[in-house]
Amino acid sequence: MLRHASADDLVVAFDADDTLWHNEPLFNSVQQRFAALLAPYCSAEEIDRRLYDVEIRNLRHFGYGIKGFTLSMIESAIELTDGRISGTEIGQVLEFAREMSQAPVQVIDGVAEVLAALAPQVRLMLITKGDLFDQEAKLARSGLAEWFRHIQIVSEKTPVTYRGILRDHAIAAERFVMIGNSPRSDILPVLAIGGQAVYLPYHTTWAHEQTEPLRDQPGLYQLEHIRQVVPLVAALRADVGRGA
Repeated sequence: MLRHASADDLVVAFDADDTLWHNEPLFNSVQQRFAALLAPYCSAEEIDRRLYDVEIRNLRHFGYGIKGFTLSMIESAIELTDGRISGTEIGQVLEFAREMSQAPVQVIDGVAEVLAALAPQVRLMLITKGDLFDQEAKLARSGLAEWFRHIQIVSEKTPVTYRGILRDHAIAAERFVMIGNSPRSDILPVLAIGGQAVYLPYHTTWAHEQTEPLRDQPGLYQLEHIRQVVPLVAALRADVGRGA
């Protein structure tokens, strides 16, 4: 049975996609192949613009992940070609999706050693959003699951989501640290509920996850590499021990 955190524990949670393993480059690569497939019908710029609009429109229906992305590609293809897209071409889009679902998970350099260093010291959580099957499969292929005491796969990351997770695990917000690459999902909602957040930017981020530049504020830490997490957590643990 998983033990609940006490009021004195520091709980450190990690995002998954583009924090623990590379993810966005896979979507970008498939989007380029999709644009090449539709090149006889319209420009790459128009394809990218329409696909993004359709993805955002479909989030409330299909959520995040490969399945929602694939359905949005198919819908965009139908719209951009005025229904002239062929069954063979739709089949190619579906093959893109199958390849994505089976792609090797490439863990980001330094992640394994950081988790190994932190696991004996603090309670580790994984909080990721997206399709349940997709995220569970990537976590299994990553080989990182053993380090996490709690794993949460959610449909969206909002203040309400985080409050629910902290309530369910009896975690005080001021003892909670979230580490991720998305200001919209990993940083701002956690700061809004009184937690601490570590912004670990990735070299490419989906436009939907981007926000205005983060401003310095209490509880926010910005790092350049995941290896910097270990000394930061040590400092935060020291602050907890002093009652800061």
